[in-house]
Amino acid sequence: MSGTVPLLELIEVSKAFGAFQALREVSLAIEAGRTLALVGDNGAGKSTLIKILCGVHQPDSGSILFEGRQIAMRSPREARHLGIATVYQDLALIDTLSIARNFFLGAELKRRVAGLRLLDMRTMRARTEDYLATVGISRLRSPDEIVAMLSGGERQAIAIARAMYFGARLLILDEPTSALSVRETRSVLDFVRHANAQGIAAILISHNINQVMPIADRIVALHQGQVAAVFNRDEADAATVEQVIMNGRDGLPGNRASPVPAQPSDRGHRTRPQPGAEEEP
Repeated sequence: MSGTVPLLELIEVSKAFGAFQALREVSLAIEAGRTLALVGDNGAGKSTLIKILCGVHQPDSGSILFEGRQIAMRSPREARHLGIATVYQDLALIDTLSIARNFFLGAELKRRVAGLRLLDMRTMRARTEDYLATVGISRLRSPDEIVAMLSGGERQAIAIARAMYFGARLLILDEPTSALSVRETRSVLDFVRHANAQGIAAILISHNINQVMPIADRIVALHQGQVAAVFNRDEADAATVEQVIMNGRDGLPGNRASPVPAQPSDRGHRTRPQPGAEEEP
């Protein structure tokens, strides 16, 4: 087992909305350059966990550590300052704007002309084209192309590349392959691998187990707001993970009740669920 300090670690994080307990003592960890798949059925707590990770919600209890240091993210701005970038399913791209305008959306470059501050489109175009080529996106015809003309996979790639350009250290991708073709899904997952190779961590939130399993170093299955199980690479098949998603810890082979501790591990290191106490009602 690696002694590397995780980039991000959650320790027994809980969150309730009135009488509804959305998360209960959730623990997980992810290291720089690794990919964690967060899976679970509707209502399992995935959305609440994402919003805690990106600073929208604050946990009621538990700890969040970034590079071993306890933090309190009180807003999305603070999360972005740490380098936590969330790419939501709707991508937050504006269809009627060009790739370059979308790439620098909210961080536009300006130049002064006759005392006026104008958009520096020439520089934004050049930087967009250069960076997209650097990260392997070379098939786009022009940075002036309107986003509405792009495929779903190309839009995902643009959104992820934009986050990387502006210093993301952890990418949180919400259903990144939803409604994509097989070819586009493969391209997006290849792009996540490229981000990993640059030392950037990724958390993939997905309903499609078969798509995320080949790329995930670790799979965390949520069930009714709790971590039902944690599987390291290659230690469980899709059918087992689906059983855990549907039935919680009761879906584990042999009905092993407690999840694997979410500790850092070397790529390919196997740690299996251990016996423990039954889940509380």
